[in-house]
Amino acid sequence: MLVHEETRAVGGLRFRLRRAGEGPLILLLHGWPQTGHAWRHVLPALARDHLVVAPDLRGYGASSRPRGGYDKRTMAADMSGLMHELGHTQAVVVGHDRGARVAHRWALDRPHEISRLMLLSVVPTREMWRHMDARVGTAYWHWLFHLVPDLPEFLTEGRGGEYVRFMLAAGAFRHEAFTEADLRHYADTFAQPGALRASFDDYRAARHEDLEADEADATAGRRLTMPVQVAWGAEGLVGTLPVLDLWRDYATRIEGAQIASCGHFPAEEQPDVLIARIRAFLTDEKAVEGH
Repeated sequence: MLVHEETRAVGGLRFRLRRAGEGPLILLLHGWPQTGHAWRHVLPALARDHLVVAPDLRGYGASSRPRGGYDKRTMAADMSGLMHELGHTQAVVVGHDRGARVAHRWALDRPHEISRLMLLSVVPTREMWRHMDARVGTAYWHWLFHLVPDLPEFLTEGRGGEYVRFMLAAGAFRHEAFTEADLRHYADTFAQPGALRASFDDYRAARHEDLEADEADATAGRRLTMPVQVAWGAEGLVGTLPVLDLWRDYATRIEGAQIASCGHFPAEEQPDVLIARIRAFLTDEKAVEGH
């Protein structure tokens, strides 16, 4: 399956994307420290009967890196705008890591635009902060490091590629999932001026605007109403948390399970397993019926 790369304009910004296939839309939203390249194994396999699009999120990859707008409400609006720019009014959305947080906010703010939602390697942002004890804080130290104003930028200046290589190695259980070409792509991307700063601002928004929005929704009793599937690597930190139990407080129709022999990056460590799970989710009538 031939994958095309192109750039689309949405809201005055440019978004780089990879696309293949025709039919109903599946949007694949990457995490940190990655780009749409994270879906290189998954996108072609799903494109046999869908239009599958993997954009670089705001601030990431070859997309625009403005100085603001890294709260997930704004980033979700970006993706909604991109969907409409592609000529669609609804999509299946699969999000990993930061992309899953964008997808979660999108599904809360515009539930009619997402028919099915799959979230990988995350628990809700609100629950991450509520569970930030010594164990989680030690393992997810980068969440706290990225919050500090200006210091991460200063310490990683000129070393962005090395920092990203280190973080990819730290999160992967199956290190052979990343070839040298893959590592070089990510390292070169985040070595570009402003790239790490934009991603740090993504994390900073999670502590302030994103948490405030999530708290407001929780107080109002708003939950995800579309079918939701969650998946996570058995060997990742997320797997040490009660993932499905935590998500049940945020969704009315949800299922999920861990992926064996996998760390934080299922699309790259266990793509065949993930593809099978996505395909099963797309055809699961029980999810639609709410059983």
